[in-house]
Amino acid sequence: MSDAVLVYGVLGLTLVGFVWGRFRYDLVALMALLGSVLLGLVPGEAAFLGFGHPAVITVAAVLVLSKGFERSGLVDIIAEQALRIGERLLLQLLVLTGTVLLLSAVMNNVGALALMLPVAMRLARAHDTSPSILLMPLAFGSLLGGLMTLIGTPPNIIVASYRGSVTGESFGMFSFTPVGVVVALVGLVFIVLLGWRLTPRRQGQASADELFDTANYLVELRLPEEAKACGWTLSELQQELGETVPVIGVIRDDKRRPGHAFLGALRAGDVLLVEGGPEEIKLLEDKAGLRLGAEPEAADEEAEAGDEAAEPREVAAVDGEGKEDKKEKEKEKEKARSPSTEGLQLVEAVVRNDSMMVNRTVTQLRLHHQHGLHLVAVARDGARLKTRLREIRFRSGDVLLLQGDEAGLAEALGTLGCLPLASRNLTLGQPRLLLVSLAIFALAIAAMLLDLLPAAVALSLAALASLLVGVLPLRDAYQAVDGPVIVLLGAMIPVGQALETSGGAALIAETLLVFGADWPVVVTLAGLFVLSMLLSNVINNAAAALLMAPIAASLADGFGVSLDPFLMVVAVSASCAFLTPIGHQSNTLVMGPGGYRFGDYWRLGLPLSLLVLVVALPMILWVWPL
Repeated sequence: MSDAVLVYGVLGLTLVGFVWGRFRYDLVALMALLGSVLLGLVPGEAAFLGFGHPAVITVAAVLVLSKGFERSGLVDIIAEQALRIGERLLLQLLVLTGTVLLLSAVMNNVGALALMLPVAMRLARAHDTSPSILLMPLAFGSLLGGLMTLIGTPPNIIVASYRGSVTGESFGMFSFTPVGVVVALVGLVFIVLLGWRLTPRRQGQASADELFDTANYLVELRLPEEAKACGWTLSELQQELGETVPVIGVIRDDKRRPGHAFLGALRAGDVLLVEGGPEEIKLLEDKAGLRLGAEPEAADEEAEAGDEAAEPREVAAVDGEGKEDKKEKEKEKEKARSPSTEGLQLVEAVVRNDSMMVNRTVTQLRLHHQHGLHLVAVARDGARLKTRLREIRFRSGDVLLLQGDEAGLAEALGTLGCLPLASRNLTLGQPRLLLVSLAIFALAIAAMLLDLLPAAVALSLAALASLLVGVLPLRDAYQAVDGPVIVLLGAMIPVGQALETSGGAALIAETLLVFGADWPVVVTLAGLFVLSMLLSNVINNAAAALLMAPIAASLADGFGVSLDPFLMVVAVSASCAFLTPIGHQSNTLVMGPGGYRFGDYWRLGLPLSLLVLVVALPMILWVWPL
């Protein structure tokens, strides 16, 4: 069996693994690499050289610099201005999509979306707008913005590095700008004027209370003296129940303590504020002896009534001011009795593609013991899940309602791989750090433009300088590096090279040349564009670029024309994953908050993809002639 056939077999199984989604894409890529080594397609000594490839280093450096921009306050300043838009929908779309488009040109596009997503959610809630109208345009805007510069998206970095390996000279920082800017602007105009009308309307999801219906599920349960749970800790209560019923708070002596911070033993008279339906309440009554709080309260009222009847007659003859005071006290008492989430640090968050929570349960994650978080509710596809919380296996795009200590929430969510959606408090960075961060980035760009340093070296130096001057703590820098993407790139680069060295890419190119022999080269370019675009909608866009770049080079060589337009076609098309929620992390991130379904994306994505094809091809041939 020839090496080319073996490569096709490995790539075929790899594509199946990517589409199936049972294993995360970085694991699938690693299996493809090791399988290629075992089959003799990749030399053992070269198996892990991909992790030192300039494209991998550049992507890692860009992720660190992106985090530095966030930390320095640059993005918060932009977001603060965006919140002043007003209630005009077209203006909201223009500012939100335009802002994420510009941010994506100079930082990781997923990072840009993650920063603007809470702003869009806040706008939707403030103006009672369905977030589904805003979020899909926002996600697509982040993809379009990445087309404009070398560092905007991994496919650009991969294509530039591939050109360097073939011709000895890589694409520069702004080599992608002429085509990328025109495509991005045309896409922005289309989305703002017409495209948003093609997005589905998902009603009732702008408010956290509407989505999770929290008030209808918060109940008070009192511990009578004979309750089994007297003397138990909350952890022992959960173990006895065998169910993760979230205890939101414990009320003792008229003081309410968050459930996650209550470490003592329960005692008679305590009131537990519990999130759950009838089944959970019945479980607490049967196994722990808890009772709904209404009966004791009624008894208290009767006792109070008896006390009042026994009081001297002059007490009843209070003046008007005394009656008002009594009414105010009764209102305060009633307010204290009613279930409330005030002060309990409830936060909404969406599960990212690379989250450690994907395909795991709350029990497996030890969410409370290890991360200090209580899971209150889960929403998927725009609706709250009624399944028992401990039985839910999380998926990317799920929206979670969590409770935790306010000081540790951000760190816990970052560790778990969740993006907070609730009102985002803008914390402006120090002006000095903001200026330093911009200056470091500008120097790196200048070094690249003047050919003083390769992109990987210049951007790595910029990332290092940001750490040294304190723009970004070292711990945050390591968290900013997207491990799964780095593994994907490092593993798939040798596999992509094997496609070329085995003759597999040339064989595919020869087949395409036979079919396109009687047609102009531009028709083959269009076919390459469509093929690469379709591939990026079912696998990671970086993987699509890695696989299509050798085929593009073989096609250019077969036609005897310039390599550049073929590589530019791959760069643009691999970044246009508008048809499915799985083609790009940006699409997946908005799926839960927007309440989208799998089939919703093509409504806006298909016309936008065709528009990009029609606009990009003439621009590529004009800027990079055959």
